[in-house]
Amino acid sequence: MGAPPVPRPPVRERAADVLPDSAFDAFVRVAAERGVPSSGQHHQNFVTPLAEPVARLLGRAAGTPVVVRIPRAEALPVVIRTWRDEAEILGALHGVLPHVPECLVKRENAVIHSYVPGVPLSSLCGNGKPVDGLMLKALAGLLARMAQVRREALPPLPADWPRNDKDGQAFLRTLAHLADRQIRQPNWAAYGGLFAALGVPGDALTRLAGRVPAMARRPYSLLHTDLHRDNVIVPYSGDPPLVCVDWELATYGDPLHDLATHLVRMRYPAFQRDEVIHAWADAMGATRPAAVNGLATDLRHYVAFEQAQSVFPDVIRAARSLTDSRDEKSLDAATAEVHRALWTAAEPLGLAQVPGTAEIRGALYRWQASSPQRSPGARRATIGWVPDRRVPEHPEFPHPAVLSALMAEGAAPAARVFKGTAHLNSVVRVPGVGFPVVVRRRLASVCRREPSFLSEHAVLRAIESSRVAVTAPRVLALGESAERDPFAIHTYVGPPDGDQPPNHPVHGLLPHEADGLVDQLCALTDVDHGALDPMAGEPDFYTWLSGQLVGLVRGLPRESQQLARLLGLPDAARLGQILARHEVTPRSPSLLHGDLNPWNLVRRPDRFALTIIDWEMAMVGDPLYDLVRHLHLTPTRPEIRDRMFRRWERGLAPTHTKDWQRDWRVYRWIEIVRSAYVDLDRLVTGAGLDAPNVRRAVSSYAMTLRAATASLGLPLGRLSQPCLARALPDGGRGGTGPAGLPVGG
Repeated sequence: MGAPPVPRPPVRERAADVLPDSAFDAFVRVAAERGVPSSGQHHQNFVTPLAEPVARLLGRAAGTPVVVRIPRAEALPVVIRTWRDEAEILGALHGVLPHVPECLVKRENAVIHSYVPGVPLSSLCGNGKPVDGLMLKALAGLLARMAQVRREALPPLPADWPRNDKDGQAFLRTLAHLADRQIRQPNWAAYGGLFAALGVPGDALTRLAGRVPAMARRPYSLLHTDLHRDNVIVPYSGDPPLVCVDWELATYGDPLHDLATHLVRMRYPAFQRDEVIHAWADAMGATRPAAVNGLATDLRHYVAFEQAQSVFPDVIRAARSLTDSRDEKSLDAATAEVHRALWTAAEPLGLAQVPGTAEIRGALYRWQASSPQRSPGARRATIGWVPDRRVPEHPEFPHPAVLSALMAEGAAPAARVFKGTAHLNSVVRVPGVGFPVVVRRRLASVCRREPSFLSEHAVLRAIESSRVAVTAPRVLALGESAERDPFAIHTYVGPPDGDQPPNHPVHGLLPHEADGLVDQLCALTDVDHGALDPMAGEPDFYTWLSGQLVGLVRGLPRESQQLARLLGLPDAARLGQILARHEVTPRSPSLLHGDLNPWNLVRRPDRFALTIIDWEMAMVGDPLYDLVRHLHLTPTRPEIRDRMFRRWERGLAPTHTKDWQRDWRVYRWIEIVRSAYVDLDRLVTGAGLDAPNVRRAVSSYAMTLRAATASLGLPLGRLSQPCLARALPDGGRGGTGPAGLPVGG
């Protein structure tokens, strides 16, 4: 373990008793007023000379420079801490790294450290610039020498620390859980809604902990964990060549973690990364050879963790920067920083899709406008809106209430922010309004392959005005808010208090829910759809539906079309020929929901059993299609399916049900074929994978593909190719994500 450290006397015995509080406070006050300041994330640092009588009491010469470190009251909890007392860590370093600062005096309101004469590496060589080769070796040597600090010299470790001090998997899991407890959780009340709007779930870090693989055995050692260019001092004397400062985030664990945090936070140019790793391996190998075990395979896991956990402090700091300023330049800078952080964290955190800059900018703008965390005198973002005249002012929700809802939107907690396939929904309460409402915005970054045919607000108003027994949200307002961002406000149909998420029948309908849904589908036939779609019924619905599917296939990206052909799916022209072989009996058209997946159904405790939401894919057509598409999208037991068909047939006139026993299988077939193309495109592009209905659909894609090619009467294609077969998700294995899918001929 290296030479034992030479013990230092406790800080309190050296100075605390001999330096009265009044003298200490006066010295700190003068240092803050006259000292040379330097800014840190968690402290304000002031370099100042020791004056009599403080110098005499500390046993130092008058004029000796020291560093006064004053904790920042406004510092956010955005770092992982193992120990709370930096002085104890510095004491353990004595004898191994003798040039690190010494804690001379510590009090609750400030500490005094010895001064390391020199300049930060950042002032000589900024982020992104290559570091001189000799400095690289010196940095690697610093990291390696930390392994010589004995565990017994360090403060006690937390009770939940890994017992096996060579288990990298346990250490990385511990780090992930600590990041969740110490970074995400304390900030979730203030920033959780913003993270939800950006697509970062609250359980992202705990899920990451569950995915940590087994790793090689490496002996634990002391780690700095925050060795970036500002924390590396280049002494004027050149002896030693470099000194590490700011040890407050030090920990004890797998040395690969220190290398990973150093690589990420130093922001080396890409071409120098391998040089840094080799320098570390040489230095560590000479000090403790077992510490380099598994370097080639395991380093990436620690780098991925550092990239993943950094999204939380990076987004929080970017948002916090807007509490002092709301000019366009500040908003642009915060948007760029959040976009960079999300892209960096997307793969290690398993984020399905990174929002575009317009979506990020809108989320930050709304958060800043709603946040109470503004500095005194800082200008609030202006929230205004322009009404859409197609929806007049609602008597239960006048225009001032709309403005209040928009002001509350950005501050909605994570539990009230729901990100769907194409919309961001924020549940808010408005003073003076006796029910919660949902502010609904279309996601700008979503490219939806299946088009919308009717305006959702027009459909909902038609249902409301028809007074039919269909439970759907009511439209309260429609318009554009700041920066030309369209929105709609609907009544919220989840639990009445608005504090609990909606309950969806994700595992299938109960018998009374099946009855309630069928009754509402029957009631939809009484909605006057003439004003919504005057051309309904021309041409016949099946011909129109087939044409829509052919057009969808023709419009897929080249990569999706290539992979579809590779897997045995026909191109658009051939698909059109196959679809044309079938005929469906014309039936009286009615208003259809068009997308009755379980997440568009909300359980309720009355006779209706379910509320139907998300009407953006509504259309006018054959009522049989709506029922069959629901059965395709929802896990349904055969007895529930038969029950729904029987009730549906009894509830409608023969003009709506003629020949349904023959035709329902045609609609089922076309939906299987549609899913084969749509879900494949989602796997290739990653579009919509953060929505639960999409995740479930693509998780069993191999089965969907087999069913589609069989129903088309075509061979399966090259699914037997080993790499491709493993890349396609099958029901029991789960999905791999877009990067796992090979494309091209």
